[in-house]
Amino acid sequence: MDEEQLRTLLDGVRQGSCGVDQALARLRHWPDQELAGACLDHQRQLRTGRPEAVYGEHKSVAQLLEILSALLAAGGPVIATRVSDDKAAQVCQALPGLIHHPQARMLTGPPPPPAPCRGPVLVVSAGTSDQPVAEEAAVTLAMLGQPVERLADVGIAGIHRLYRRQEQLLAAQVLIVVAGMEGALPGVVAGLVDRPVVAVPTSVGYGTGSGGLAALLGMLNSCAPGLAVVNIDNGFGAACMAAAINRP
Repeated sequence: MDEEQLRTLLDGVRQGSCGVDQALARLRHWPDQELAGACLDHQRQLRTGRPEAVYGEHKSVAQLLEILSALLAAGGPVIATRVSDDKAAQVCQALPGLIHHPQARMLTGPPPPPAPCRGPVLVVSAGTSDQPVAEEAAVTLAMLGQPVERLADVGIAGIHRLYRRQEQLLAAQVLIVVAGMEGALPGVVAGLVDRPVVAVPTSVGYGTGSGGLAALLGMLNSCAPGLAVVNIDNGFGAACMAAAINRP
């Protein structure tokens, strides 16, 4: 339950259009709800401005159905990350209101209203192999009510591809830059714009890339100011940070 929903409920009680028992029924599982294997934080959006998200990678279909059904019953929204295609198909069959984003490996629904913001967030990705993480960031931003734009496959191996899109870079209020290998792209972007840049290292790369550790260390050691770095493959975390920065 977000601030607007709670305000509407309390106004309804005050005006007499909503009875006390009806309001209590709406608040029965607020601020949290105990399930068999989870405790849902229904107050999180009111408290932090972001709804609770579900990490789906190690959850069974039954667990996902229990949790996501409860979130939908409470008014949503649903943001589930790292959901495999086979799990997503089974969950969507049982909960047809959800949307599966295969590349982002996410389930979402229902779409939220636009949130107050300073302007668009641009998600920049270095290579096609980085797209799953970039899409996780973009889909999460959309579910946080943020206007999202994408700029794909502009890694430093062909740096001219980035330079000729400088107008798009400068139009964004916040930029999320996703890169694997040596992780150089976020530092380059941060040296071109006067906006906050959130860097996301990915696990894309050969042996000495060490599953994204080389990219992570490269981004942490960037000499470009105004650059923040999240964990390896954490598109969701980057989106939450960008949305917080983008609040007016």
